[in-house]
Amino acid sequence: MKRIIALLLLMSIAVASLAFAEDTIAAGENANGKKVYFASPMFNQAEKNFNLEIARVLEDAGYQVFLPQRDGIEAALLEGKTEDELIRMIFELDAGEVQKADIVMMNVDGRVPDEGACVELGIAYGCGKRCYGIKTDTRSIERGLDLNPMISGCMIQIFKNYDGDQLKEELKQYLSQNEL
Repeated sequence: MKRIIALLLLMSIAVASLAFAEDTIAAGENANGKKVYFASPMFNQAEKNFNLEIARVLEDAGYQVFLPQRDGIEAALLEGKTEDELIRMIFELDAGEVQKADIVMMNVDGRVPDEGACVELGIAYGCGKRCYGIKTDTRSIERGLDLNPMISGCMIQIFKNYDGDQLKEELKQYLSQNEL
């Protein structure tokens, strides 16, 4: 039920962001910009390590990457805050960074992708950002589909390889010949 609510929230944020997208495009957003927001779960050390490795691949290819686990609000700033204050601080920072980005790269691993990353994707798609995915996980939510169409439909391309090291090499190879 929580996942359904998160996906509904994703859709409503995307619709609400369309007006912002028109303003951003009218303001002349750089179509070849290289600022990337990396949306991903970050709840265990393996996820955090993989996120850092993918961020490094992007940075080595010349992209400026905002990685919330590394570049987000410092833990010391969260000390003594109420739950409402924490929610507001984290949401405003991350949503603002999504809006500043040219590109969103989303890790879609998991039986279903991380709810927060889905909201970030919805904001990005609604703002007209270029959206990409990476997938190393064999689990899927939809029968006969590799990923929920409401997520994959937002993305220009999803880089898939069930071997994370091989996925990084394929991403490096792609970036050596193409821009996101």
